[in-house]
Amino acid sequence: MKSMDMQSFSFDLLDWYHHTDYDFPWRHSNDPYAIWLSEVMLQQTRISTVLPYYQRWISTLPNLRSVADTHIDDILKLWEGLGYYHRARNFHRACQIIIQEYRAKIPPDHSEFSKLPGVGPYIAAAVMSIAFNIPLPAIDGNAVRVVSRLNAINTHYPQSKKQISSLLNEIITPDDPGGFNQAIMDLGREICTSSNPSCNICPVSLYCISYVNNIVDKYPLKVQKSSRPHYYVAVGIILNNNQILISKRRESGLLGGLWEFPGGKIKINESGPDCVIREVQEELNVSVVPKSHLKQIQHAYSHFSITMDAYLCKYRCGRPKALRCADFRWVYPHEIQKLAFPRANHKLFDSIDGVVCV
Repeated sequence: MKSMDMQSFSFDLLDWYHHTDYDFPWRHSNDPYAIWLSEVMLQQTRISTVLPYYQRWISTLPNLRSVADTHIDDILKLWEGLGYYHRARNFHRACQIIIQEYRAKIPPDHSEFSKLPGVGPYIAAAVMSIAFNIPLPAIDGNAVRVVSRLNAINTHYPQSKKQISSLLNEIITPDDPGGFNQAIMDLGREICTSSNPSCNICPVSLYCISYVNNIVDKYPLKVQKSSRPHYYVAVGIILNNNQILISKRRESGLLGGLWEFPGGKIKINESGPDCVIREVQEELNVSVVPKSHLKQIQHAYSHFSITMDAYLCKYRCGRPKALRCADFRWVYPHEIQKLAFPRANHKLFDSIDGVVCV
């Protein structure tokens, strides 16, 4: 685009943004904490999913200090079901660091803010532009799609990131960078969608090379996705004295920090009960006897899916130790609802209610 077109594009985009009614609670706040929280939650998650979580979080933990002072188990319980739990763990640690090292104030400096756990280039640019009016383009999937179509960029992302960043740096509005970034997000989410974009109502279609040349469907260049693997898993509902033995996942792995029923992937030529016996021994140093099949569930994660078989097990011997997990705990069935579990485990809860020692 020519310099005159760039100015007109930004004006038309912001005019559209300020006259639309995409009304979200975080857009009614100037609090950097509330803005930052919304951007963390919105990463890889739909707005419709985020809204109730955001509102519940803000009402429970209204500021940085309240997050920093809350135990990580309670943080994860509040986040439970939103997925990508490393976001919650990083946000918790970052709030603690801000309390300890920045006098409880989010640093209005891009370099300093970027040092915090979980603050990558997108989060940093979004918060700096929206909360502190610093003209930095926030490049997410929406921005990539909009700009790729706008300039008909013939390079796959992330190879095209430098080109996209350069263009956005030229056209971002210095006096309203937060509004500009949010306008690009809204445009990509509501109009310039990945499939069936609404080009006929796009406020900036006349500046779009792809639209003018009727090649919108070609951009951004698509990368062929690999098929999603499927795994077979077995877990044990281990009972002793009317309590259930649960384990806590290590923070470094998938679903880190969540509690779960012990178990794991079934090996080739291994039965479900044998898998439970082996996994519980390796994970917790406990010997169990599977007594009956409790339930089978199907569950899909973002990158894989599972079939999970749950077995009611009798505790036989062994003092529990956290060998391949972060922690363990004996709980009564009614206590399970108070802890953060993966969604797949939730599908077993209705079968556990009312169980007694076998």
